[in-house]
Amino acid sequence: MKLLFKQRLFSWFDSYDIYYENGDTAYTVQGKLAWGHKLVISDPMGSELATVREKVFRLLPQFEIWLGDELAGTIRKEFSFFKPRYDIDFNGWHVEGSWTEWDYTITGADGTLIATVSKELFHWADTYVMDIADPRDALCVLAFALAMDAEKCSRD
Repeated sequence: MKLLFKQRLFSWFDSYDIYYENGDTAYTVQGKLAWGHKLVISDPMGSELATVREKVFRLLPQFEIWLGDELAGTIRKEFSFFKPRYDIDFNGWHVEGSWTEWDYTITGADGTLIATVSKELFHWADTYVMDIADPRDALCVLAFALAMDAEKCSRD
């Protein structure tokens, strides 16, 4: 299953539209006023499903992923010189990426492929393609990709 992750070009806060390959809306993501990043993921009807929150006042960026009212995991940037490294406590997942940080692969604790995330170049706004092995993981992969994108934005 593929999802297209497109940032809205004109928005006060981070806002994204997430589409299925056929163009139907899968999710919407709305940035909220908060200390640090706060991104709320909703279904097409507007029901809130998940939240990505940045923990502020940290030496290195840290993000929490909430599914409903339950803390599902955290992503912490680790100190490194050339290739970014992360401490991930989320579903037992592991991430490997390119030095450009535009493309990465998410694998499960047993090494199975969960998803690949690729940034498409030559668009006015950030556009990613998420190729997800199991459609039941779509919301978690989206929350994870948003946290990774927000972490990168925190440094830039």
